[in-house]
Amino acid sequence: QLHLVESGGGLVQPGGSLRLSCSASGFTLDYYAIGWFRQAPGKEREGVSYISARDDNTYYADSVKGRFAIARDNAKKTVYLQMNSLKPEDTAVYYCAARNDPFNSGRYYQTPKEYDFWGQGTQVTVSS
Repeated sequence: QLHLVESGGGLVQPGGSLRLSCSASGFTLDYYAIGWFRQAPGKEREGVSYISARDDNTYYADSVKGRFAIARDNAKKTVYLQMNSLKPEDTAVYYCAARNDPFNSGRYYQTPKEYDFWGQGTQVTVSS
């Protein structure tokens, strides 16, 4: 069973930065595609960024493109989400999720139902 733990959330002023971490235990991350999702109060969970298990193919939602960056360090079994130029509308609980990709297809996955494992979430609040 893959276990994911997010960290790095907190309160930040508009324009500030945070780096979220998604740390895995139980298995290596080498054969897992990873997604970052977020959910604001009263809203549906939305995809923020995804990275494939192989070749580091990435995707960013339009709302975060140019401001967020996803990266993985398989040796540390950690995936990061660097968030810059944060806006109040980025306020949400951020979740990482993992999808087993045993054939290392190089794909990323865009919907929550495609993911097998989820972390507990970390709160990000952007406010002055």
